[in-house]
Amino acid sequence: MKISEIAVLAAIVLSVAVGAYLYPQMPDMVASHWDAAGNVNSYMPKFWGLFLMPLVALAMFALLVFIPRIDPLKANIEKFRGYFDGFIVLMTLFLLYVHAISMLWNLGVAVNMNRIMPPALGALLFYCGILIEKAKRNWFIGIRTPWTLSNETVWNKTHKLGARLFKGCALFSVLGLAFQQYAIWIILIPVVASALYLVVYSYVEFKKIAH
Repeated sequence: MKISEIAVLAAIVLSVAVGAYLYPQMPDMVASHWDAAGNVNSYMPKFWGLFLMPLVALAMFALLVFIPRIDPLKANIEKFRGYFDGFIVLMTLFLLYVHAISMLWNLGVAVNMNRIMPPALGALLFYCGILIEKAKRNWFIGIRTPWTLSNETVWNKTHKLGARLFKGCALFSVLGLAFQQYAIWIILIPVVASALYLVVYSYVEFKKIAH
């Protein structure tokens, strides 16, 4: 087992252990979701509030470890496997970070979601940019459109642009700290716009080559 996989499993086990320790101190219903203004708008039973996120992290970890083994282009994944393993670690830590914040909130600690989430999301988006930049053509990881998957040149050009856009989105997300009431939209809108633009871009580049 790789060091990255051991680190992820250790983080998940630690999260479960903390949840079990805090279980008696939690209310029967715990806050589980916050709106764009940072106010709680959903609750769930404390068992799921304390253990759902670690279970999601574990399922995601298992899926991401399994994916490279079934990809028809798995040899290409091995060319950037170190970056992909880093993504698995970072995504797991991000989920457990959100889980820790939730536990603190339910313990009565005053937490400003719109202040502490933008930096974490920015770090995740920036690393996504790095991963996109390094990704070689495969069926599961990266900007997968019919046109990037059909042509190596289109894949490379789309991912080169995508890396810059996602890194830009990461830096832009820091503005959420200055305009906290709009933080979620400051983060979400550029990401969605970038993703849509990249789909169109890959099509246009493919058509150029086809002609």
